[in-house]
Amino acid sequence: MPVEEAGLPADLLTHARAAKGFMPEDEGALLHRWARERLREGPVLEVGTYCGKSAIWLGGAAREVGGTVFTVDHHRGSEENQAGWEHHDATLVDPSTGLMDTLPVFRATIAAAGLEEHVVAVVGRSEAVSRWWRTPLSLLFIDGGHGAEPARADYRGWAPWVMAGGVLAVHDVFPDPADGGRPPYEDIYLPALASGAFTEVEVLGSVRVLRRTSGDAGDPLP
Repeated sequence: MPVEEAGLPADLLTHARAAKGFMPEDEGALLHRWARERLREGPVLEVGTYCGKSAIWLGGAAREVGGTVFTVDHHRGSEENQAGWEHHDATLVDPSTGLMDTLPVFRATIAAAGLEEHVVAVVGRSEAVSRWWRTPLSLLFIDGGHGAEPARADYRGWAPWVMAGGVLAVHDVFPDPADGGRPPYEDIYLPALASGAFTEVEVLGSVRVLRRTSGDAGDPLP
């Protein structure tokens, strides 16, 4: 889908392009389109905020049609963001603690984009937050830690809260190991399909979109 057909206003597209992150524009446009469709039914939740790039695509839909996007992250960086790893960005290290801290950059990004009324940051570990979450989700976008345990925790904690007819979108799904890491594919995407609760409806790049076709929010998944 061409970016110019995505419906993201030019002002937000400028901010999305400038934001730190790893979301290709065609995949961002896909998120925007699905969020625009689903937000009328309930809130959207993103697991894995980083610096807010994908939150702009989601938040743009919320600004357009109304509704709220929650984005969950501890803001200390995933395993692949740590020093010595491929996706480490030393400018995101807090010199006072020596730890990654993406929260200030995220807040500045969302404020500059004018989306503070539409995008709500939930600061905490995904597993801890999901343990207390009880709100049905119209769209869940999982793009959190890419290790096996974080991926499993994200699926177990959040996927049950997708409402009937709602959408689960998973980023960095690579069926071929030569293309990327395995956990989003093996520990989120495949279990969602195997559960019988989700049916794949769209594929673009590394994003897989699945609709909940069985059960409802809060129902346990196999």
